Amino acid sequence: MTHPDGTAGVRPVIGVDAGTVTLREADHLIHGLLDRLGLIEGVFACTHLHRDDERRGTALSLAVPDPDAVFGALRTAVPEGTGLALAGRAHGPHAAADSARRAAAAPPAAGRAVVYPGVRHLTGTVTAGTVLDRTAVERLVVLGAPAAGLPPGARILTQDHVRPEWRDGVLTLALVPAAGGLLAPFEVPDPTPCCADHP
Repeated sequence: MTHPDGTAGVRPVIGVDAGTVTLREADHLIHGLLDRLGLIEGVFACTHLHRDDERRGTALSLAVPDPDAVFGALRTAVPEGTGLALAGRAHGPHAAADSARRAAAAPPAAGRAVVYPGVRHLTGTVTAGTVLDRTAVERLVVLGAPAAGLPPGARILTQDHVRPEWRDGVLTLALVPAAGGLLAPFEVPDPTPCCADHP
């Protein structure tokens, strides 16, 4: 499995703290940045909550092709006051750059994935087999159920909003029972989605 953390020859991760507070704002920022930079394939983009004396909010980590070029492009693509970090380099105000550095170091130990390989396949109702075979998600867990694996044909109502989390290096999607014998992601979409065009 490809990890976004620089291990096993994988590229380093860029951290971004643009002052977003909510997950919804952070999701919107991720899609806006990736669209502006023309990045689609092979991207891991995650959110990371941070709470400290100087800053509270949601930072981002971006594992992208050619991180050096993307880091340079981000310096002009992000709002003023944004902190960026990549492999010892930093840009922006100290507190923002520091939280960006922590976000960059988080995957695959922690983080909520918004964009990841195969996410575009997760619309409507899909099977457990589709999630595991066609995306970067490696593990499915049903909250409150035994740890035994789901049958490949188990049906998942995605609501076009599938946000797995890194757990001990494994991209894991938490599911809950839904009506009609279906399963659904534990995290439900915002009642007024910010990015209706993005899964």
